[in-house]
Amino acid sequence: MSRDPQQYTERLEQTAGFLRERLGAAPPAAMVLGSGLGDFVEGLDNRRTLPYREIPGFPVSTVVGHSGQLTVADSPAGPMCAMQGRVHFYEGVDPWEVVVPVRALAAWGVRRFVITNAAGAVNTAFAPGDLMLISDHLNLLGDNPLCGPNLDALGERFPDMTTAYDPRLRDLARAAALRAGVFCREGVYAAVRGPSYETPAEIRMLRRLGADAVGMSTVPEVIALNHLRRPVLGISCITNMAAGIREEAMRHEDVLETTRRVRQDFASLLLELTRDLSAEE
Repeated sequence: MSRDPQQYTERLEQTAGFLRERLGAAPPAAMVLGSGLGDFVEGLDNRRTLPYREIPGFPVSTVVGHSGQLTVADSPAGPMCAMQGRVHFYEGVDPWEVVVPVRALAAWGVRRFVITNAAGAVNTAFAPGDLMLISDHLNLLGDNPLCGPNLDALGERFPDMTTAYDPRLRDLARAAALRAGVFCREGVYAAVRGPSYETPAEIRMLRRLGADAVGMSTVPEVIALNHLRRPVLGISCITNMAAGIREEAMRHEDVLETTRRVRQDFASLLLELTRDLSAEE
């Protein structure tokens, strides 16, 4: 893909214009739903769905558990937008390409973002099925979506990442979890490139570095959105214990099974959170 700043920003505007034409005004908030978590939108009313392949400029995921469609729907709290799936670095996608969707949604007019993922527990106090609010991250992807020429129209060359995960949105998420009766942990998310799962030695390293959970996504979008100065909330669904904690093989099927098991708690949390995000507007 081209890394020419003018061509890239024109591409984002083209995508945003298409979304405006097909879906109308942008909802105030958007959710990026990770592996196996896309079913959240199925219970919402007045759904309007666009497959990624029909959206100009949108990259398409090849991973099982990522249906690859953008949905705008009415929740009990108001309109919302959800990306059901995402592309990852490990699919051979350029870092600039990985963050095209969230940048295009921001150009469309979305002001707040909730980024979710399926993650392995590095913290041995965690358990499969837990939900974790991300307080900070470790970028171990070996790349950054801001490398290359800076997109001056989007943000400054050296954006601050001190509060990459917006404290106000985390406060709202804690309150939403209490109302929904959903227990949420909090912790540090480590992003690795994948697609192979981590070795036990790598997990021991991550634990010493301060990670509570590990996955293969989320951080690129969070960096790009901080560059745009858009508030971001991160939520991990803990789907498995990381390598070496238990004597069992790592399988993507188990990840999807766990997300199916916790989808009711996950949906309850997101619906309550949507109510708060709408009230903030």
